[in-house]
Amino acid sequence: MKKIFILTVLSFVAIIGHAQISKAELTATGLTCSMCSKATYKQLMSISEVEKVEPDLNNTAFIIYFKNGSAAKMSDIKEKVEDAGFSVGELVVTFNFKNQLVENNSTFQLDDIKYTFMDSKPGILTGEVKAKILDKGYIVDKEFKQISKIAKQYPSYPSVAKNAYHIKLL
Repeated sequence: MKKIFILTVLSFVAIIGHAQISKAELTATGLTCSMCSKATYKQLMSISEVEKVEPDLNNTAFIIYFKNGSAAKMSDIKEKVEDAGFSVGELVVTFNFKNQLVENNSTFQLDDIKYTFMDSKPGILTGEVKAKILDKGYIVDKEFKQISKIAKQYPSYPSVAKNAYHIKLL
């Protein structure tokens, strides 16, 4: 009986979608020189889950690669950019999905963080998929105001929860 229960649970878990974050593309605002970029780079490298950071000085952007199997936290990225004296203008995250169901306003959990799909086509995601974080502090204020105007169909937006994000598939 116990074996049947364990097999049932394992097969159920296999059906549930899984995801992992492999990298993030960050555009920082307020960077004016190479010293600014270096300060931001050092802050991002101090995150324990980060394996490597590739700066793009022409676009004031950074590609952040996470260690395999690590629990990447977007709040850590935002905090480190702000610690360097700047702000996040855009954050695009690359998820590696395995059979993740997508519907507008649907959510999924990853490492105790809740992600809600906004303005996304229904379907099932498998493989690497890019998604943009749409919450305040992760996009420029102008874009946040535009999204807030149409957000009535998304009851959880704008959320102030630390471990909850709204994403749009790209």
